[in-house]
Amino acid sequence: MKEEYSSNYRRWYDKDPLLSKSMHTLENTDDETQIKVALNLIKILIEHNISENTFTGVEDVLSAVEDGLVERGNNNRWYDLDSTVRTAINMLENSPEPVQKAVAKEMAKMVVDKIKEDADDVDEDEEESAE
Repeated sequence: MKEEYSSNYRRWYDKDPLLSKSMHTLENTDDETQIKVALNLIKILIEHNISENTFTGVEDVLSAVEDGLVERGNNNRWYDLDSTVRTAINMLENSPEPVQKAVAKEMAKMVVDKIKEDADDVDEDEEESAE
């Protein structure tokens, strides 16, 4: 649910330190990682919002996606550059605070795991090319 945040927070997700850190880490990953995490995030958000009875139908899911859309040409947020990432972040922003907190923990783990997985893939590629 959108709220008016005080001037103490620059962005809506800075209110929760774990969510803020997760978003910062996601922002600084490559595009492919962002999209993979976003797809998983959409799935997790739908599951959490259904269990919290926030989403009662497809209309609620679509509304959560559309609420954060910005006009074309006015995409100043890092997550507006890709529609999948934008959809996931809009859904997260429009979720109730308890869902945001629960998802932030899963998101943090997902981002870290994906970065580790990518680093392992690079290490394996380097080992194979050295042989």
